[in-house]
Amino acid sequence: MKNNGGRLVIIILSLMCIIYLCALRFSYEKSDKSLMSKDTKPYVAVITKSTQSAYWKTTFAGAKAAGAEYNLELSFQGPEREEDFKTQNEMIHEAVEKGAKVIVFSAVDYHDNAEAINRAIDKDAKVVVIDSDVESEKVSCRISTDNYKAGQMVADALLKGEDKKLKVGIVNFDVNTENGQKREQGFRDSVAMANNVEIVSSINVNSTIDDAKEGTIAMLEENPQINAIVTFNEWTSLGVGYAIRELKLKDKAKVVAFDSNIISVGMLETGEVDALIVQNPYAMGYLGVEYAAKLINGDKIEKDTIDTTTTLITRENMFTPDNQKVLFSFE
Repeated sequence: MKNNGGRLVIIILSLMCIIYLCALRFSYEKSDKSLMSKDTKPYVAVITKSTQSAYWKTTFAGAKAAGAEYNLELSFQGPEREEDFKTQNEMIHEAVEKGAKVIVFSAVDYHDNAEAINRAIDKDAKVVVIDSDVESEKVSCRISTDNYKAGQMVADALLKGEDKKLKVGIVNFDVNTENGQKREQGFRDSVAMANNVEIVSSINVNSTIDDAKEGTIAMLEENPQINAIVTFNEWTSLGVGYAIRELKLKDKAKVVAFDSNIISVGMLETGEVDALIVQNPYAMGYLGVEYAAKLINGDKIEKDTIDTTTTLITRENMFTPDNQKVLFSFE
């Protein structure tokens, strides 16, 4: 009996030890999870029209600076083609599934990105639009160039110092992208009041250098009277510049283009391009993420629309210290 009693005591003590150790382990695991959740950074997804151009790389640089300052976890995505709204919609869905608190978004398609954005907002993600707008009343904040005014700047640059008749060709990108259409409308409305401007041809091309170059060459061959061209983003600007270079028309056609990278700045210097309307993508990226942080923290958003700066750069002013900073922010 004594041996049986001793064995029973040992068994009971062993069970108590096991229960205690399990409870202790559970307590540590719970504590670790609590610490992990406390230390986890809020997640913000930055989804743009592309990731390849100098413009978007500068945007991401601004976003990263703000992400570091506000202690956020960021992801950066964009489709390979600036016309691919379907891939953008998939990226929006994936960001929500991964728990994005805010999506900083530049729309490929004003209309066809709207449903995915509204669905994300309905699932408690906030949305800050940068650069290019989307058809949604649920967006928290919009940060971009004043695109209509930028189109007016294109007109002013084209008309400056010109008394001769300007026969204009327009090279724009995707017709469903809001910012490009507003730029063109601003340009058209401004030159409509000028007596020496005739718009001869207007084309929309895929937002690639090759498509813009081919479209420009075809337009010029069909309309040899064109002596001025305007265009509205980085890729189309390069395509137009290469077309002017290939056709040797730099002394015959005035070109006002958009955005800047090392090549388009070189074209400005050598004459294929006469003026660049340069946006501030760094500010868009930085402010987009800064406002995402405000939304996460529950801060009041004072303005739901913010316009970033735009600068006219010509051969005459491109070497001033301030404009060098505009052209080469991160070189």
